[in-house]
Amino acid sequence: MNEPCSPDDRSPAQRIDARIAELGDWRGEILSRMRALIHEAEPHVVEEWKWRGTPVWSCDGIVCTGESYKAVVKLTFAQGAALNDPSGLFNASLDGNVRRAIDIHEGERIDVQAFKALIRAAVDFNRASKAGKASRSKATRTSKPAARTTATSSTSRSDVVLLSGGNPQIAKGDGDVPVQAYIAAMPGWKRDLGQRLDALLVAAVPGSLRKAVRWNSPFYGVEGQGWFASFHVMTHYVKLTFFQGLLLKPLPPGGTERSGESRWIDIREHDVLDEAQLIAWIRQAAALPGWTP
Repeated sequence: MNEPCSPDDRSPAQRIDARIAELGDWRGEILSRMRALIHEAEPHVVEEWKWRGTPVWSCDGIVCTGESYKAVVKLTFAQGAALNDPSGLFNASLDGNVRRAIDIHEGERIDVQAFKALIRAAVDFNRASKAGKASRSKATRTSKPAARTTATSSTSRSDVVLLSGGNPQIAKGDGDVPVQAYIAAMPGWKRDLGQRLDALLVAAVPGSLRKAVRWNSPFYGVEGQGWFASFHVMTHYVKLTFFQGLLLKPLPPGGTERSGESRWIDIREHDVLDEAQLIAWIRQAAALPGWTP
């Protein structure tokens, strides 16, 4: 007789089942319903479990994620900005150049047919992108090799120089594009963590979040208030810094007397993110006067 699976042995589908059961309220019902609609719209979709606790649905790339917060279930489409949304389902993360999200509150209903069409559009986009990359790769192999260049706004990881500790070298720039280029070039497990941190920052500061790359690091701020957070790739961890961290409650763990008002968190590969605490810190930091170089 087979022994029951331990938590570490569970498949992504089993982990998503467990998440729905843990929620045990309207959020679990919505997540279960949207999960079923995703599978109805695209039977070949694959379920994954990423960023230490996020349901992900993929088909030739990430289609969308399913995040559960206290007052909302958020479905974030990885390439939502590129999709046609005639029914206007996207109602969150509207200021970025890549992602779009659907926030569903208790009692709200979603246009089923419009949602399924959006899932199919996301899958079609992923497949077209994959086919285009394969075509370009074939063309490159049959042509004269080009010199290696350093990426600026491109998200091609192969073109990005990794500096000390594996930190991507991305040119200074404003907006989501250079930030996504940095995240795409983060090596190994750190890339998934970068995507998760970016998603948490966007979710915690909807509408007013400002992004940029400075000193080969993504910076996050509020327009007119300076920068409140940044993260940076180190050899064995990713360092998330709050520039006014000394004013946050509870106090983030990193910092010394010589570090001024900044406090940080060093996140290693197998650390479990306390997302609720991170969101609380992000919201506190965003409400404070930020750092202006």
